Amino acid sequence: MIVCNELLGYPCLKIYQDNEMFHFSIDSVLLADFINVTKKDKKIIDLCGGNAPIPLYLTLKTDSLIDSIEIQEEIYKLAIKSIEENQLQNQINFVLGDVKDAPSIFGTNKYDIISCNPPFFKVDSNSNLNKNDYLTIARHEVKLTLEDVVSVSAKMLKDGGKLYLVYPPTRLQELFVLLEKYKLNLTKLQLVYPKRGTRANHVLIEAKKGLNKNKNLIILKPLYIYRQDGKWTKDILGVYNFKKNKENKEEDKK
Repeated sequence: MIVCNELLGYPCLKIYQDNEMFHFSIDSVLLADFINVTKKDKKIIDLCGGNAPIPLYLTLKTDSLIDSIEIQEEIYKLAIKSIEENQLQNQINFVLGDVKDAPSIFGTNKYDIISCNPPFFKVDSNSNLNKNDYLTIARHEVKLTLEDVVSVSAKMLKDGGKLYLVYPPTRLQELFVLLEKYKLNLTKLQLVYPKRGTRANHVLIEAKKGLNKNKNLIILKPLYIYRQDGKWTKDILGVYNFKKNKENKEEDKK
């Protein structure tokens, strides 16, 4: 069933979802919040766009044009409905297509920022594939591998451009090898934990194209999703109230 929900924790952006088919997860919101957009960043693209949570969130950070691409037509249609619902057709350019074709669709060596919440899991004889094909494609590397994402990003980023990913820590070594292979240098990292005392289940990554390798890697403080009582931490509440916090800061300056 298709429903229209609030993207964040208060009335602001709307997003269409089909709870029986596909809906975005907190991974995408954390990644969108992690992305550092400056006034110099004029060209932005989100790969594996899903139903557009990351492009929608990024409109709170920038007035620049945001491109995006999604391979699954029904999910793409949800994204278009969300973009139209929020009257963001002039800022978000959302395309139906394969990420592997993105360089030919959008161009190379031109993007300041690329973001991606890619499929997390390899496919092999032990894979536990979901009976829901939409979720299988979103979560498993049946259409797109990690190397595809990194190689495409390297082609599309301009020198000094930034790649942002959310990924499972269990595949960090593979990710580091691929970043090195495609000359993308890791610049920032943040581990995400369900709560204190648990293992990290996500990592947020920033890598730059053509950056001097001698520059130090910044490791941010851990990000915890839940307090011990099961409620969201202040950090996560801040993520879900991003625009409200920004407006309050502007009010404080007056």
